[in-house]
Amino acid sequence: MTAPGSDDFDGSLRTAAMAWLDRKSTPDSLVVTRQDLLDFTFEGQRFPLIDNQLGIRKPQGFRAALSILTTYTSDRQRPPYEDAVGPDGFLRYKYQGDDPQHYTNRGLREAHRLGVPLIWFFGIRQGLFLPFYPVWIVADEPRNLQVAIALDEAQLNLADHTSLSPLERRYSERITKQRLHQPVFRQRVIQAYETSCAICRLRHASLLDAAHIIPDRDDRGVPAISNGLSLCKIHHAAYDANILGIRPDLTIQVRTDILHEVDGPMLKHGLQEMNGVALTMPRRRLDRPDPDAIERRYEIFRKAG
Repeated sequence: MTAPGSDDFDGSLRTAAMAWLDRKSTPDSLVVTRQDLLDFTFEGQRFPLIDNQLGIRKPQGFRAALSILTTYTSDRQRPPYEDAVGPDGFLRYKYQGDDPQHYTNRGLREAHRLGVPLIWFFGIRQGLFLPFYPVWIVADEPRNLQVAIALDEAQLNLADHTSLSPLERRYSERITKQRLHQPVFRQRVIQAYETSCAICRLRHASLLDAAHIIPDRDDRGVPAISNGLSLCKIHHAAYDANILGIRPDLTIQVRTDILHEVDGPMLKHGLQEMNGVALTMPRRRLDRPDPDAIERRYEIFRKAG
């Protein structure tokens, strides 16, 4: 057994924690609970992966932080991501409080200096987190009380992030969107709909998507649960292709020409029989579809038909 706090112990712990997360992650369950993270064991002893009260886990005796955590907040409390991304496309993570010398903030700086990987636990719902790992701290920005985070090796290997070319910035932004924004949006929407397709009630998480009501390429297509629908892959594709639409009364409408087609059982049972079905709603009212977004999207469907 290696000594707690030694470099060997630190490296072994990080490796074991990420391997454990690999085993916990399945196509039907990518998230972990707070209790799971508090109950993690290493070399026969309980070794929490998160701090019970602080956002940064810097174990006693360790030089560098082990993990960072973003607490769940509802869409109406703050913009989900806009204030967390820098002009270089890298995500920022705020210090613990406003004291750069707090031991957790020193742990972030040591993680940067040593180049060690961390785990980022991002809140999806109360007590439920989507883990991102390994991530690296690529810059310390004490004036703004924050650090810059690389979400994968492609971002890590970019040249000096303070002098990226326009092409490199767009590439970095795309990584951030694909690696964090899209997975977080997907998990938050699917959890809100209790892992079920809002149209056909299919309950296999690996076959579910988070469909945007207003597309994310539109300025109004915000990554909020109220702009999302949990749909199975066939109904997501049909919604995007305007084969089916959702009326302002939250009833499914299948395009008229599709209703008159004759084909196999998928067309009949998977699409045509969905005409007139009421959309399943999340339990929480604030998670339900934005009426204005539904109406704008329905107009696009109606014109397409």
